[in-house]
Amino acid sequence: MKHNLILRVIAKFLIPVIALFAFYVQFHGDFGPGGGFQAGVILSVAFILYTLVFGLDTAERVLPPRVLRFLASAGIMIYAGTGVATMLKGGHFLDYNVLSAKPVEGQHLGIILIELGVGITVSSVMLIIFFVFAGSGRGRT
Repeated sequence: MKHNLILRVIAKFLIPVIALFAFYVQFHGDFGPGGGFQAGVILSVAFILYTLVFGLDTAERVLPPRVLRFLASAGIMIYAGTGVATMLKGGHFLDYNVLSAKPVEGQHLGIILIELGVGITVSSVMLIIFFVFAGSGRGRT
């Protein structure tokens, strides 16, 4: 891969901005448009841009595939764990009202946890898929 200085400088500026926007969408999702799915896709775009500019080997050193598999599982566990926690507190699966003494606080906490789990899972699965397709020409699976 030919090293293009301008592309690298612009990418180093854009990647943190994209990631910051992803976190804004993630944590603003319960108040407006957005949420875990959108934030996960946006965050994975930042890593995909990093991979396209700096190379697949560098990106896999920064974010190894085993870490991505762990994050995908952790996101699902956060989602399911929130539902199980509501059942253990006497409610139905994902009945957020029981998460706090005040139902409104429980709703906010539940939505934040669910959206966090979705965001982590979506971002890591998108990157797993991208890394598999990007690395398919190298003879690895």
